[in-house]
Amino acid sequence: MYQEKVKVLWNQSVGPEYYRIGLTCNHRYKDARPGQFVMLRFPGQITPFLRRPFSIHKLISDNNQTIGIELLYKVVGEGTKKLSMIQVDDIVDILGPLGNGFTFSRHYKTVYIVAGGIGVAPLVFLATYLRAKGVDTAKSKVFLGGRSKDDLLCRDEFIDIGMKIQVTTDDGSEGDQCFITHPLDVASKGGRPDVIYACGPLGMLTCVLDIAEKYRVPCQVSIETAMACGMGACLGCAVEKKGPEKAYLHACLDGPVFDAGIIKI
Repeated sequence: MYQEKVKVLWNQSVGPEYYRIGLTCNHRYKDARPGQFVMLRFPGQITPFLRRPFSIHKLISDNNQTIGIELLYKVVGEGTKKLSMIQVDDIVDILGPLGNGFTFSRHYKTVYIVAGGIGVAPLVFLATYLRAKGVDTAKSKVFLGGRSKDDLLCRDEFIDIGMKIQVTTDDGSEGDQCFITHPLDVASKGGRPDVIYACGPLGMLTCVLDIAEKYRVPCQVSIETAMACGMGACLGCAVEKKGPEKAYLHACLDGPVFDAGIIKI
């Protein structure tokens, strides 16, 4: 974990309310795992007072050296609105990489990735990582859902990685008009994958967990939740743990990626 002031390389709009920001970083981010995150703060900021968590979207490399990270974010409040106005060469303060990321087994050959809206942010990094690990991307599939076509992000990146894509929207503006979990259910029934990875709204993740349990597929989910510190000090990102007694895990320390068998959502 490193705290450092870093320079903004770019901050580009990629659609209504969506942006990508590139940041320089410590070269040791080369060891970051998909699903890990950073806590970001503007030096000298008064509001918002607390740092904000952002999943690592991509590693930025030059001559096979990691020189930066890219974050994908949606403008949803005061903090992300201010972030969208940051300019190239401005300085921000980041703390990371934090948390536990997705895990991989050499036995995984066919992978399903399920992304809902901005939940796609850590999954491009994951897809790149899986290809490097030897996963047959032609046999793997991405299920990409959003409220409308404006919420469908990163399709070109997944296509470049070699993965097939299934698209749905709530309003029918692109792809099938249904929740993304419907085609996931159909596909899992017809050809059980070795693992399902998912990130998105809690309602979507609940359905993904049900599908994984129904077809007995290993499943890992990245939980989107508010975090005040990112290091377990505030205990504000509690996730209920499965078991006979009520107990909690914390997304910043125990997650944000969890095995589907250990949490209640």
